[in-house]
Amino acid sequence: QVQLVESGGGLVQAGGSLRLSCAASGRTFSSYDMGWFRQAPGKEREFVAAISWNGGNTDYADSVKGRFTISRDNAKNTVSLQMNSLKPEDTAVYYCGARKSESWLTYASGSYSAAYDYWGQGTQVTVSS
Repeated sequence: QVQLVESGGGLVQAGGSLRLSCAASGRTFSSYDMGWFRQAPGKEREFVAAISWNGGNTDYADSVKGRFTISRDNAKNTVSLQMNSLKPEDTAVYYCGARKSESWLTYASGSYSAAYDYWGQGTQVTVSS
């Protein structure tokens, strides 16, 4: 079992920044690829960013490229999402997910939500205009 807990969400003005964190426990953190997804009201869960087990591969949704950066610290069992230049359309609940590291070889990306085995409960990000 892997437990994931997101933190760092909140209210921010458009153009501002937030840094989300996801703390993992229960299994060897470095055995998992990690991803961030988000879901806005009335919308399907949307891929945001992913990072492979060793940080060697990253994947971003086109909508966040150049603004968001995913990183991980395996020594601390955390994955982060630095969000800059936030826009109102970034408003959503952000979820952290974990999948077995070999999944990157299968899917060649981190965007397939069904491949993730574990999810956190989410953290709300609200960007005001």
